[in-house]
Amino acid sequence: MSTATTSSTREIVDLRSDTVTLPTAAMLEEMRRAPLGDDSRDGDPTVCALEEQAAALTGKEAAVFVPSGTMGNLLAMMAHAERGGEVFADAGAHLFNSEIGSVVTVAGLVPRPVASRRGAMDEAALGQAIDATLTAGRLRPALIWMETSHNGAGGTVMPLPQMARLHALGRSNGVAVHVDGARLFNAAVALGVRAQEIAEHTDSLMFCISKGLSAPVGSLLVGDGAFIVRARSFRRLVGGNMRQAGVIAAAGLVALDTMIDRLRDDHAAAAQLARGLSWLDPALAVPDHVQTNILRIDVSNSAHDAAIWASRVKAQGILVQASGARQLRLVTHRHIDRAAVERTLAAFAAVA
Repeated sequence: MSTATTSSTREIVDLRSDTVTLPTAAMLEEMRRAPLGDDSRDGDPTVCALEEQAAALTGKEAAVFVPSGTMGNLLAMMAHAERGGEVFADAGAHLFNSEIGSVVTVAGLVPRPVASRRGAMDEAALGQAIDATLTAGRLRPALIWMETSHNGAGGTVMPLPQMARLHALGRSNGVAVHVDGARLFNAAVALGVRAQEIAEHTDSLMFCISKGLSAPVGSLLVGDGAFIVRARSFRRLVGGNMRQAGVIAAAGLVALDTMIDRLRDDHAAAAQLARGLSWLDPALAVPDHVQTNILRIDVSNSAHDAAIWASRVKAQGILVQASGARQLRLVTHRHIDRAAVERTLAAFAAVA
């Protein structure tokens, strides 16, 4: 259960995001003892080790360490595409909704939403969008964007055959493919595959170590060697170069070694929450839709809007995130144990 407390010392159950996770004791110890260097000059040895590990886990040639997933995604756009091109993604993509317009304001690209189902772009719709872009006088296709697991769709995971088809469509049209894999390892665990088997279906991929993996800071962008060289240049441009970054990279190494397999516990907790909420009211949650550690709760048919739900369960020590007026988002992580799940269900029952 979360270690945060209220003024009455009652423990808080924080389900707003898996970004609230704290580093493990093993991470803190490795952070203390990590060998360090100037990463933007000769390279920090611990950062280099983390980048090598990230590349190996995803089967890519190289990797670059960045402070955040948003920066990793930004560098991918800048390294893949010339300004003025179009980025194809589903309308609910994190890129279009939660990255402060960087696709337009910094990368200089034009967002092109494509018809999708639960976060996965429809192959025929994507093909039509690319064909329309290739028409004379239209913007040029620049980048195909996939997200797995998909935050906005409730942690859904794209099936590998569908990823393969979208990647093939990009290749046949000379369009690079990038995967926003902020929760890559949640997707891999849900599919029962290695991360490399997901990364095979993309030219580049970003994953975070500061969500369910519990490291305090950082993300990795992976791809071929030439792509990463360009990404490093753009990292400097946007102010992302760091000095003795091994202090935080050390936690990432521990995370990749020790935290991936336990993500299945977070998925089980999310499934337990979904079953309990569905029992309270079948309209609140669909257990079969919960694939990873994210649960989207529909309160549109209840007596309260999302903000009121969030406020009332907060009064009982449960923190959740309101997404608009009709949805709540709950995200499980390593601080959410069985007792936390039971307290959450009791709080929702009291409000309902």
